[in-house]
Amino acid sequence: MLVNQKTLRNSISCTGVGLHGGYLINMSLKPAAVDTGILFRRTDVAADIADIPARHNTVSDLVMCTTIENEAGVKIATIEHLMAALSGCGIDNVIVELDGPEVPVMDGSSAPFVFLIECADVVEQEAPRRYIRILKDVTVSDGKASATLSPGDNISVSFEIDFDNTRIGRQNCSFSMRNGTFKKELCRARTFGFLGEFEKLKSLGLAKGGSLENAIVLSGEDILNEEGLRYEDEFVRHKALDAVGDLYLAGAPIIGQFYGLRSGHALNNRLLHALLADDEAWCYTTEAPVRVSNVGGAHWPSQKAAAPATA
Repeated sequence: MLVNQKTLRNSISCTGVGLHGGYLINMSLKPAAVDTGILFRRTDVAADIADIPARHNTVSDLVMCTTIENEAGVKIATIEHLMAALSGCGIDNVIVELDGPEVPVMDGSSAPFVFLIECADVVEQEAPRRYIRILKDVTVSDGKASATLSPGDNISVSFEIDFDNTRIGRQNCSFSMRNGTFKKELCRARTFGFLGEFEKLKSLGLAKGGSLENAIVLSGEDILNEEGLRYEDEFVRHKALDAVGDLYLAGAPIIGQFYGLRSGHALNNRLLHALLADDEAWCYTTEAPVRVSNVGGAHWPSQKAAAPATA
């Protein structure tokens, strides 16, 4: 079954605070032509150096967030929650314009971005969507943390965390990204951190925009947010949300199973580099993922193709 590429029907804008810079940033999501991919554009710099494609190989910094950078040194930080929303809503082509170096954090989840995408409306384009199909297991690790992509007949994300803090403790989740699962089960999960960490980051000039309005903040085992949690396991769901956004930097949806154990942005990005460097581990396909009941699994027509124009 072929599925067409999608973009936005209309442009839409919002204003929000940057998590680390703390300043107001205006952002617009705009329709884009077939095979554009996810293209970020800084409107506060010269036009000839303004564009940054969202790809695994344009990532330049993974401390506390995912940052992309072009050859001219122009950067955009904290893209992961928006990338997750674009992936979860099936958006292949969009231009993201910002008048600053960071995506607004909004409420610390992907839900505001899903709302924007739905308000702008989604439209099909006259070209088939291209997927990356996993052909063999690929794993990267760092101490007790690991991240794996395995063959599968669908797009699925599983995650496990294990914190010494007993309020979080050990949590796991697993989701198949079909039929609105991202919106229903993941998009509202917020980023989280500990009060002492936020205070330290602010002393270093980071997290200037961080507050109880855009993050779950814990002091010891107490959650400081008056409204509490949105999900009982919101912590691990947010880590899965981050992984959805990080994996979309492959440049196409991934047909296969992702499993993260204590993984973060850096390890997720290392996994994409390891995958795409191994020609035997993946292939392109235009055949959309489907559930199958036969023991042998799905048969996938595959093809190697040139990277999209945004590579």
